[in-house]
Amino acid sequence: MLRLRRSAAVLLPLRAGVAAAAMSTLLVSQHDYAWLRELGLQEENPGVYNGSWGGRGQVLTTFCPANNKPIASVRQASLEDYEETVKKAKEAWKVWANIPAPKRGEIVRQIGDALRQKIKVLGSLVSLEMGKIFVEGVGEVQEYVDICDYAVGLSRMIGGPILPSERPGHALIEQWNPVGLVGIITAFNFPVAVYGWNSAIAMICGNACLWKGAPTTSLISVAVTKIIAKVLEDNKVPGAICSLVCGGADIGTAMAKDERMDLLSFTGSTKVGKQVALMVQERFGRSLLELGGNNAIIVFEDADLNLVIPSALFAAVGTAGQRCTTARRLFLHESIHDDVVTKLAKAYAQVRIGDPWDSDTLYGPLHTKEAVKMFLDAIEQAKQQGGSVVYGGKVINRSGNYVEPTIVTGLPHNAPIVHTETFAPILYVLKFKEEEEVFAWNNEVKQGLSSSIFTKDLGRIFRWLGPKGSDCGIVNVNIPTSGAEIGGAFGGEKHTGGGRESGSDSWKLYMRRSTCTINYSKDVPLAQGIKFQ
Repeated sequence: MLRLRRSAAVLLPLRAGVAAAAMSTLLVSQHDYAWLRELGLQEENPGVYNGSWGGRGQVLTTFCPANNKPIASVRQASLEDYEETVKKAKEAWKVWANIPAPKRGEIVRQIGDALRQKIKVLGSLVSLEMGKIFVEGVGEVQEYVDICDYAVGLSRMIGGPILPSERPGHALIEQWNPVGLVGIITAFNFPVAVYGWNSAIAMICGNACLWKGAPTTSLISVAVTKIIAKVLEDNKVPGAICSLVCGGADIGTAMAKDERMDLLSFTGSTKVGKQVALMVQERFGRSLLELGGNNAIIVFEDADLNLVIPSALFAAVGTAGQRCTTARRLFLHESIHDDVVTKLAKAYAQVRIGDPWDSDTLYGPLHTKEAVKMFLDAIEQAKQQGGSVVYGGKVINRSGNYVEPTIVTGLPHNAPIVHTETFAPILYVLKFKEEEEVFAWNNEVKQGLSSSIFTKDLGRIFRWLGPKGSDCGIVNVNIPTSGAEIGGAFGGEKHTGGGRESGSDSWKLYMRRSTCTINYSKDVPLAQGIKFQ
């Protein structure tokens, strides 16, 4: 890991004050950012790919959250571009669906290898445009690589059972086929990995993909698509199998309402996700929703605090609190509350805040200026509702969108702000007395993504995992709420949306199932024993 961090210096800009002079104010034009050219990025980049590159919409410039300097521009998709791309993607699907699944898996394997070759430079772009630290940026690309490897094996395993028929001379088969065109709308916080989770699995299942990333991470969407497009073109299959339409709400709305979109995977806020779900349901379409998470860690009196402190710290401040699995509530048994708060505040004070590309940095900026405002608004609401800020709570006086990681105590479990997901590094620390009440408090928020308890009590662990325990899609013990592995299904319940991506049997969401009965006898036994004579 240290070797990987040191190598970042050749990919990321020099420290402030030594930037090379350049005619353009765009970072892509400056000498210190010449590595962006390795990803095929220029001052203005086409934001539509459907076998060829184009785009007739507005030009959008993205900014580096660490200094708010403009990086480069992307020509967004118009609705005409979208219409053209959908048609090409549907045509490309006809070719892709005819290719045997193991051969589709081989092409996905090649995509993974191509990403491996660009992992550091692409991770650097994630750090530059999204704002997460370099190691996290590289780790996110690695997740895409890993899901490609996973999908390769899966391409030889997907399928349904042969079931025993009650009728003689009959076979009962469960047949799985691709749904067709999968629309993928991703969020800014994981601009590479979430697309990978969806596209790698969707592709081996035989689907074409149409991707709309977050507008504020459009350069990442373009760079990833360039890597994929080359692999598809080298294999002489239509590039539109993995289409891209950069754009805003107009493109997202078009995707949600489009009956040609056989599955729409949406990752984002609960508020927007509800709007998407209603539009898709209006046309009886199929959606896969990965929405918010108001995640809790519960620490019992018998917990190993040597596990608790680093776990709570990472879960609360990792990616500056901008993971959907970020811990936002920390329930502490009343007997250990004060001790844990003191130790946690000391740990917070040791978090190294700085430029995302600095090898010593553990905590970078928020993604946008708007996120900083939401952070400040939440802190003010917490104070008004009776909370006390015991650490942080302020904007950091430096360029970029930096805020202090924050600990708030003294609020009741049902305070309105505690039940509000704020995409920022704010941890609400709450007291509890009994197991039954704290399990109920974990479940009382609207979202149900991730949860974790810290205890040595074996009975309590299995009650936590059981029907009266956590109601979340991710239920952990003695580890943080964040850091899910690709082999398991990722997703949550209630207002988190109910969708599942990545591993386990998530592949089934990208396919349609048919129950097939085959009569190979010379008789036709009818249902309920009916005989027509």
